[in-house]
Amino acid sequence: MRATKDWPHRLRGLAPEIAALRARVAADGRARFRLWRPRIERRTFAASALNLAHYLSFRETDLRPLQRRLMALGLTSLGRAEGRVLATLDAVGAAIAAIAPDRTKPPACLPDERQFFRGEALLGANAAEALGPPVHHRPGRIMVTLGTDAATDPGNVRDLIVRGANLVRINCAHDNPDIWARMIDNVRAVVGHGTVRVLMDIAGPKVRTGAVYTDDGQKRLDIGDELLLARVIDPTLAEYPTQFTCTASEVLPRLKVGDIVSIDDGLIFGSVVRKVPAGLVVRVDSGNRKHMKLKPEKGLIFPGVELGLDPLTTKDRDDLDFVASHADLVGYSFVETSEHVALLQDELSRRRPDWRRLTLVAKIETPRAVANLPEIIVQAAGRQPLAVMIARGDLAIELGFERLAEMQEEILWLCEAAHVPSIWATQVLGDLVRTGLSSRGEMTDAVMAGRAECVMLNKGPNIGMAVDALNHILQRMAANQVKKTPTLRALRSWTRPLAR
Repeated sequence: MRATKDWPHRLRGLAPEIAALRARVAADGRARFRLWRPRIERRTFAASALNLAHYLSFRETDLRPLQRRLMALGLTSLGRAEGRVLATLDAVGAAIAAIAPDRTKPPACLPDERQFFRGEALLGANAAEALGPPVHHRPGRIMVTLGTDAATDPGNVRDLIVRGANLVRINCAHDNPDIWARMIDNVRAVVGHGTVRVLMDIAGPKVRTGAVYTDDGQKRLDIGDELLLARVIDPTLAEYPTQFTCTASEVLPRLKVGDIVSIDDGLIFGSVVRKVPAGLVVRVDSGNRKHMKLKPEKGLIFPGVELGLDPLTTKDRDDLDFVASHADLVGYSFVETSEHVALLQDELSRRRPDWRRLTLVAKIETPRAVANLPEIIVQAAGRQPLAVMIARGDLAIELGFERLAEMQEEILWLCEAAHVPSIWATQVLGDLVRTGLSSRGEMTDAVMAGRAECVMLNKGPNIGMAVDALNHILQRMAANQVKKTPTLRALRSWTRPLAR
């Protein structure tokens, strides 16, 4: 082990590097923030937007070499700077100056604890505003998607809320305003207004399978089968015994040979092998053999293809008449740019004067949305409360399942840097909800979900069991970790009092 006298030399070498990094991050962040400033109407978001700008500059550099050198000296690794970029750099600089003073430089300024943890406080306040306050024993919130039965069975709704649901979700792709109104009435009858918040998801331009035709009436597929993605079904085309249409035929000219086609939200994968006058020929390349059945009204995704669809459909605009007056949160499906956000905000402003009180939930479902996430956050949170949903279903298909785990982490980091709450969604405890039995992997996934401010469960026959399990998991993990930071509670599993 080296003598302590080596410390001043090693620390003084780090001091100018930290100072230069801090100066660059501050300058670049301020320049980016100036571009954003005209869109920020909520003064409470200004400090958060500035920290987000600092974070984007901070992460433009490969910090791994610097991080390891700091770790070896027992100083911060910079790996938890999301919510407090400049404060973290200032604290590191001040620690170096205290251990190895440089009398040629002015004294370093050490942020006090209140300043240092200000970002954490802002995130907590923004989460409470956007999603409602957490329950006293569990900081993470639980959102449950309601099925149609919630309109006719108030007891079911009450049971979910008693078990621990903080928010309920209504998917506007299903049912109608009359059913939605009865669902909401049943929620309000249990808790009144505001205690349990209602999210209504407008459907967005979700492309689905349309009509399905097979010459023998069977719709089950196998690897290697060729299907016709047709403009219109034509049974006279004997060379194509299996045909289907899609609900947005205008996207077909945008597809080319080699493009991937996901059917039924990833249960079947194929690729375009040729174009023909009647449409596109799709070869089945892979899939879940137990579920390879072609059905109408199933999700159809073309990963990597810019579809050019209007982010707000005619149905969405019609549904917004109800949503704007009944919901606490508006879910924006397939939002991809700040312009998309501005379009929805304009529609909301036409429907209620206090639209800025509505929380916007930006559902991140495509690579384009990921790339534009900082701009989406600024446009949305600059004008109203915001939460970001990591919609892992379509996002996994668009990015590839291998990249999803990496990207969901980066989305969490970016949201924390902007002090914006995140929602972890899609297939959380899915086996438990469907069958009553959970897999080991999905329990681990639920633990990881606890780093978000809210976790969403989908509907199913055992949803009550899933709420109980998630409630227990979130309570346990809250004592162990906050975002990326372990809290270092005392471990009891292995420790025993020492014999005297």
